Amino acid sequence: MRPILDLLKKRAPVNWSLSPQDTVFDALQSLANHNVGALMVLDNGKLVGVFSERDYTRKIALAGKSSKDTKVKDIMTANVISVAPTVRTRDCLALMGQKKIRHLPVVDGDKVLGMISIRDIMDDIIADHELTINQLQHYISS
Repeated sequence: MRPILDLLKKRAPVNWSLSPQDTVFDALQSLANHNVGALMVLDNGKLVGVFSERDYTRKIALAGKSSKDTKVKDIMTANVISVAPTVRTRDCLALMGQKKIRHLPVVDGDKVLGMISIRDIMDDIIADHELTINQLQHYISS
């Protein structure tokens, strides 16, 4: 398996993020606009949290709070699990399974490089397996 940085490089450079001061309503609009399930929360370029649909459903909708009156900082996941760009995709997948998370920021020191989802990793694994199968089929038929 390849380093997670290779996976980030394969796709368009995207670093969508929120501010801790954004309202939850604005954060939901951003999730919808970008068609994603989570966004990083950055304060002056520093990763301070992750906001996800899960945060909204559990901490706003089920708690009867208003998304227009609540700030992202009040409900985001602040104890962010992140990985270095050299961590291998398989190790990221294992970590995500252990921690029961679907999104994983990639950070090099203090520099935020991006965020990958479990779908990104699964797509990469499937593509890798398809390549291996095609190579084996070609080898067998030669």
